[in-house]
Amino acid sequence: MELLSRYLDRSNSVSSTTTLDVIKEEKLRDDLKYYFMSPCEKYRARRHIPWKLAVQILKIVMITTQLVLFGLNNQLVVSYKEENAMALKNLFLKDYGGTDEDDYCVAVYTQQDVYDSLFHVLDQYGQLGRLAVGPIAYAEDEDGGLQALVVCKNLYRKGSLQPSDEAYDIDAQLETVCLSLHPKTARHWRTHNASFFDLDFYRLVDVKVTFKLKGINLQTVRSRELPDCYSFSVTITFDNQCHSGKVKLFLDIDAQSSACRDWKISGTAEKNTHYLLVFDGFVILVCLTSAVLCTRSIVLAVRLLQRFSRFLHENHNRNVCEDDQGEFLNGWYVLVIVSDLLTIIGSILKMEIQAKSLTSYDVCSIFLGTSTLLVWVGVIRYLGYFQKYNVLILTMKAAFPKVLRFCCCAGMIYLGYTFCGWIVLGPYHEKFEGLSLVAECLFSLLNGDDMFTTFAQLKDKNTLVWLFSRAYLYSFISLFIYMVLSLFIALITDAYETIKNYQRDGFPLTDLHKFLREQKDTLAPEESRQTDVHIRYPVFCCCERAHENDEVTLIS
Repeated sequence: MELLSRYLDRSNSVSSTTTLDVIKEEKLRDDLKYYFMSPCEKYRARRHIPWKLAVQILKIVMITTQLVLFGLNNQLVVSYKEENAMALKNLFLKDYGGTDEDDYCVAVYTQQDVYDSLFHVLDQYGQLGRLAVGPIAYAEDEDGGLQALVVCKNLYRKGSLQPSDEAYDIDAQLETVCLSLHPKTARHWRTHNASFFDLDFYRLVDVKVTFKLKGINLQTVRSRELPDCYSFSVTITFDNQCHSGKVKLFLDIDAQSSACRDWKISGTAEKNTHYLLVFDGFVILVCLTSAVLCTRSIVLAVRLLQRFSRFLHENHNRNVCEDDQGEFLNGWYVLVIVSDLLTIIGSILKMEIQAKSLTSYDVCSIFLGTSTLLVWVGVIRYLGYFQKYNVLILTMKAAFPKVLRFCCCAGMIYLGYTFCGWIVLGPYHEKFEGLSLVAECLFSLLNGDDMFTTFAQLKDKNTLVWLFSRAYLYSFISLFIYMVLSLFIALITDAYETIKNYQRDGFPLTDLHKFLREQKDTLAPEESRQTDVHIRYPVFCCCERAHENDEVTLIS
């Protein structure tokens, strides 16, 4: 009787332990199934509102609206700078035709033209007040006086050239001589400083004329924005470094905007600025909410991975494979968090710009533009819930590793052609004058663009270089268009065919998928259908949802 009692107690203990293990296993399975459900499936299963989806939709609308508003304002700023640069070129450069010649504005070829162009700058500067059409004037120094115009000439310390005798004596050290002219007295330079402008062209390297101007961008009033005040640092350079008989004239402008010190405006501009600041603050709040929700999901995924790892180790003495580990680390959440951080930084910069505390329009546009790009790329995750769209997404994901490795190999050949074209054809072809230009030109040829122009523009004065250019261009076009591009397309086609075969014949299963399908007796490794493209099964499950509505599937 005592033995029977002990046996029953032991049986009850074993049964209780088994029951607890089963309950624990089912609880883990239910949690895993719920985590990998789509937002709609989660709502149908537990009536939980998909807050992350709602926040993402709201965020897309708000960030896109914010980008459009900032872009329109930024276009006004850029157009104001460009139009002022054009106005100053026409105002200070003699015989300026409205378009730059190559990388410089104007070129002169005689000594008299150099003098006329230099004197024209000084004369125009002296009567700027009655010539300028826009709201622009001389800049003031810290004491309230007008800042002076500075003329500096750089010359070799001494020099003597006799081209006819092929003789020269040059001291390579440069000396700089400068002259300051007050705006009110600049028109009298001829009588007081005539000796300074007696240029020795054999020794002359360059002449630089620098001055500062102030302006106000009034066009932002039309868009109900407060106008900015601008400081223009203008540098006009007479470049004679080549000593080739051609003096190039450059006009460079460094425009810096700032808040106007004393302003008064009537209307709705200030109120509109306050509305924009409130809107930007709400964008930051939405992005913070999105980042917190995605971080919470990542933390939950890590905890589920730890629970599944313990279960697999305790019950089957195996570790979680890398593919299953990757399913818990959702890259879309990381993408969303990165885009949220970029949006928050860009919104803060935008608020500072609207408050006239910063003027970093370019930096702000980079943050906002990149964040908007990532937000719209994140929409692909939700398109993956539809079977037809998912084929394209899966093809991209499957082909990406091989395409990346292929591009690395093709890139080595591309760089070789880039350096070769720059060093050989650079002096003879405008499209090969710089490494970046060569890369852009070759990329255009690779896509079949502008081929005839590239062949025709090469100067045929050097027969050897002309023959080399033909061999160079024909070999590049033949290699990259007929071979590299064809192999590139073949990699993507192969990935697409692999996915179609998986959809027809079934997908490889891992321990995680078998566990969620309640195949407890088949957790031992099986012969997996491997192909050249290594694809994880969970990303394909949405393709089967149309045929298995009653089965919970995994969505990557």
